[in-house]
Amino acid sequence: MDTQALRKKYLDFFVARGHAAIPSASLVPENDPTTLFTGSGMQPLLPYLLGERHPKGTRLTDSQKSFRAEDIEEVGDNRHTTFFEMLGNWSLGDYFKQEQLPWFFEFLTKEVGLDPNKLYVTVFDGAEDIGVPRDEESIEIWRRLFGETGISNGFQEVGSEENGYKKGMEDGARIFSYDAKKNWWSRSGVPDNMPVGEPGGPDSEVFYDFETEHDSSWGEHCHPNCDCGRFLEIGNSVFMEYTKTGKGFEKLAQKNVDFGGGLERIAAASANESDMFLAVDSLSNVIKHLEEASNKYYKDDLKSFRIIADHLRGAVFMISDGVRPSNTEQGYFARRLLRRSVQYADTLGIQEGTLVEAVAIITDTYKDHYPELEERRTEIERAVGDEEARFRATLKRGLSKLEKVMLKHEGEVGNQKEFEKAIPANEVFEVITSDGFPKELVAEILEEHGTKTEWKEVEALILEHKAKSRAGAEQKFKGGLADHSNATTQLHTAHHLLLKALQIVLGGHVKQRGSNITGERLRIDFSHHEKLSDEQKAEVERIVNDQIQAKLPVLKTTLPRREAEALGAEQEFGQKYPDIVNVYSIGPAGASPDDPRLDESFSLEFCGGPHVSNTGEIQGVFRIKKEKASSAEVRRIRGVLE
Repeated sequence: MDTQALRKKYLDFFVARGHAAIPSASLVPENDPTTLFTGSGMQPLLPYLLGERHPKGTRLTDSQKSFRAEDIEEVGDNRHTTFFEMLGNWSLGDYFKQEQLPWFFEFLTKEVGLDPNKLYVTVFDGAEDIGVPRDEESIEIWRRLFGETGISNGFQEVGSEENGYKKGMEDGARIFSYDAKKNWWSRSGVPDNMPVGEPGGPDSEVFYDFETEHDSSWGEHCHPNCDCGRFLEIGNSVFMEYTKTGKGFEKLAQKNVDFGGGLERIAAASANESDMFLAVDSLSNVIKHLEEASNKYYKDDLKSFRIIADHLRGAVFMISDGVRPSNTEQGYFARRLLRRSVQYADTLGIQEGTLVEAVAIITDTYKDHYPELEERRTEIERAVGDEEARFRATLKRGLSKLEKVMLKHEGEVGNQKEFEKAIPANEVFEVITSDGFPKELVAEILEEHGTKTEWKEVEALILEHKAKSRAGAEQKFKGGLADHSNATTQLHTAHHLLLKALQIVLGGHVKQRGSNITGERLRIDFSHHEKLSDEQKAEVERIVNDQIQAKLPVLKTTLPRREAEALGAEQEFGQKYPDIVNVYSIGPAGASPDDPRLDESFSLEFCGGPHVSNTGEIQGVFRIKKEKASSAEVRRIRGVLE
């Protein structure tokens, strides 16, 4: 079953059970500057899991585009990918365990056709320190479901992952309980790491057994959470009924189901193929293209083929959602994906232009569900081609710099054997980091020339550099809309005023291309081709401050998407919206929830909030602190309330 058919089958299954199908949110999170990418299915739905009413009701289903930057270095094995789709179904205070677990079991065994003998499940073992008991209800549901199929349904208490490697799997065991490290889910991980206000809860995971031989290098015995490759997690039902408070863990006002199932992983299980890159059509199609272009076989260089296929797919989706390769924020990762693709394309002897050709293969695979990929294909191809050309120029400069460094130290002995050449670690580090010259390529060149360096010292410098960058990023994205603070809420409403003011002063071509809002300042990226004059900036500030002084009402209205579009409501670039949407209007004076007068508003935007109820609640005077280029045809403004 290809991924397109599988996605449709899943969505249809839950629509038939009363769920509203909603579109995927963008890879670039809307109104959440605390994270660079959407990395899970629940991320865009967090306000509704916390109690806000969703315009489409209490039962939802979707397939969410997701990207996890931390997995870049893991790509190369048979299962890790950076981009993936997460199938989701959601109960917002509606059904719970008694419906969720049987539905997913039915979907896997009846709709996908998986053999229940190859399915194993895990449940939460309980945690005394937070007062949450073992999930006995899920255990009983699973015992009944497996028992009805006539196969083993035994339960085994495991506890920690380490215990799993020591104990192995008891005869007849099908249901296994693990501690909070494995069977508790929140965005922050285990309960101890959760900040106050964060929701979470026990989960129940389903694993598919490929029945491959256990690799004892991972541990003495195999078990469902073993990383040897035999078992693959294909779905996780989170029973999100707790939130962390200053006093400990308390029940949320509503019990939620947050299900996430890896589309690609279920596809691999349906094909009984443990190699994700062969089981998933969007990856295998690119690999076939690369084989033809390189005259090499996938089996002869698994790592190179896998990295290119994964990274290209991730970059295509990023660029489609408005990300452009750069040295900062999301753009850094788009650049890194494409440059690693070029690097490994060179390893395969692939000529320039082959990666651009693969864009069409990816967009063709996804265009039925994500038509924006096809609509923006030319734009994506241009971005990929431009970045490849820039990186090849970088490689040329880096090679020249490395050759100069080697020549400079030729004949030095240091601690190496006589007649060998040694290069100080700090100079190798400089070559790698200054121009983005790949470490692997540096190592290869040094080896070819019989030149040595202290790689442990180089690695230490690289780790230190990454740690500083990460700390900077964490500081940069600290706070923001995720905390719904009063200061952030005021700046969020000012952000709406600013976008409209820019359109008034510069023209209707101005569209938002990104935003980042914390309690200290706002940032907006917008489409415009030249630097703003001092007069233009002053006029924008005047318009914003006039609306603040006018004390205009700020109203949320739920209405059909087409009606909102007809009214000219602004949309977040790269976002797909459901048929029923929330819009926020600012003004006119005298508007009310019963009579919002949307066609007369000063500002009208698709948005999930939060906002002040009246612009008069915005404290201070709005000022533009900085205006500069962000990328080609995109400008950036940082503004504050003083």
